[in-house]
Amino acid sequence: MRHQISGTTLPVLQVTLEAGETMLAETDRMSWMTNNIALHTTTGAGGGGGFFGAIGRAISGGGLFMTEFTAQGGEGLVAFAATVPGHITQIEVSPGRGYMAHRHGFLAGAQGIEISVGFQQSLGAGVFGGNGFVLQRIAGNGTAFIELGGEIISYDLAPGQQLLVHPGHVGMFEESVGFDITMMRGVRNIMFGGDGLFLAQLTGPGKVWLQTLTPSKLAHAIEPYLPQQKG
Repeated sequence: MRHQISGTTLPVLQVTLEAGETMLAETDRMSWMTNNIALHTTTGAGGGGGFFGAIGRAISGGGLFMTEFTAQGGEGLVAFAATVPGHITQIEVSPGRGYMAHRHGFLAGAQGIEISVGFQQSLGAGVFGGNGFVLQRIAGNGTAFIELGGEIISYDLAPGQQLLVHPGHVGMFEESVGFDITMMRGVRNIMFGGDGLFLAQLTGPGKVWLQTLTPSKLAHAIEPYLPQQKG
């Protein structure tokens, strides 16, 4: 499997597969492909578990179904475009070396990649939406590609070193990093701070990738330009 990430603000991942080689993505992620790529849609890919595994992926922000892309009769190409302005980051996953990503982070990956719920905490629909705050767990074995919004700022946290982050800016981190949700301190900060009630607490050791563009900020920016519903 060879890949190329092209573009700047809205990048695209192009993957060249050898004959018989397979990769997977969610059902709505593919942008274009050569005509010798065979598609197989299933609930079993991306971590197995059949229907119940698919339910877990859906809770984590993925879809009920995954699509396997297999090159037949020679090399084939399949491309996956980013859905928001930002970057596509490559990670190498192996047993004992997994990652946690924001709920829509997984873009595509090798056949051995597994997607599941890594963290879920219900803090009210007004804070994080109907499903609360959710992280995807990226495990298994192989190469995976993660989509992050805006620019990427990374930190290598030392053991015990902590970073407090607005939850929407949490892009991805190594599984060795401790994660928790903590309430902002101080009554005035909670009532008048305007930065939300909760913060993500990341504790080293391990690497952390933060994203500068959060889904809520993107939605707020485009809202004034959406057609208004007439009453």
